[in-house]
Amino acid sequence: MRAWYFVEVGKPLESVELPDPVPGAGEVVVDVRAAGLCHTDISFMDGDVPGMPTHVPIVLGHEVAGVISAVGNAVTSFAIGDEVGLAPVGHFGPGVGRDGGYAEKVLATVEELVPVPQHVTVAQAAAATDSGATSYHAVHVVGEVRKGTRVGIVGLGGLGQIGARVAVLEGAEVHVTDVRPELEPVATSLGAAGFYADAADFTALGLDVVIDFAGMDTTRTAIAAARPGGRVVQIGSGRPEATISVVDLVVRSIQLVGSLGATKDDVVAVYEMLNSGKLDPIITTVGFDDIPAGLERLRRGESEGRAVAVLD
Repeated sequence: MRAWYFVEVGKPLESVELPDPVPGAGEVVVDVRAAGLCHTDISFMDGDVPGMPTHVPIVLGHEVAGVISAVGNAVTSFAIGDEVGLAPVGHFGPGVGRDGGYAEKVLATVEELVPVPQHVTVAQAAAATDSGATSYHAVHVVGEVRKGTRVGIVGLGGLGQIGARVAVLEGAEVHVTDVRPELEPVATSLGAAGFYADAADFTALGLDVVIDFAGMDTTRTAIAAARPGGRVVQIGSGRPEATISVVDLVVRSIQLVGSLGATKDDVVAVYEMLNSGKLDPIITTVGFDDIPAGLERLRRGESEGRAVAVLD
């Protein structure tokens, strides 16, 4: 099978031919139909996450959806031909602890498999396994956003757009800040009540929950925008460090919590939102041969919404 190999930090992915995977007990082989391109992969390639992935060389790509083409012993709940996404179960999934989705086939455990609903595209299904579910987890689980919550979204990138829409669907009053004023129509289309290119205007809102999807030294802005006793959820890590006002954090009793990843239940919840049509994130697609170039565009901030490689 064709695959893109990550062989060394600081080096581009290499095009290789690998043996097709063979499923063991409780495993299936999935013919990859779509694989999301993620900033995490760029962090791996740059060596910014020590110890991750667990080994090299490895096929990256942890946002995967496709069709089961082979099943191992003791697999009874799924069959050849089923369309599935791979949920983030454990810390050693595809593209992190074993070969991932930047290949024509991937090995998966039954525990990772989530059936893809009828009205969800393969590109949506792949993106939902990480960016969709991670955004949902930050908003619904960690942020505890519910109907009537006044929510702030910092950064309207691929994850921020999904997070903003999820918050709207929860019945929240959503306000967005992003340094790119041209994204105001996007915020409006998502159902946001307000858009602020000037962070000074955003910090005067006194919001119940503020979720920082940017992480570009924007935690200070998020803390300032929260009401006394409010909560700030840090999910973006665009820069490894941030400067905050400890006095602001303490005096106003702000809760500052981190959010990483998601669960299988989160993937199921996002699939349901996608299947209803109420969640329809912006996705930019590339072909299999364009995965390295797509990652470079992502690095430069040139991808609109979420980038996904779709295989013919």
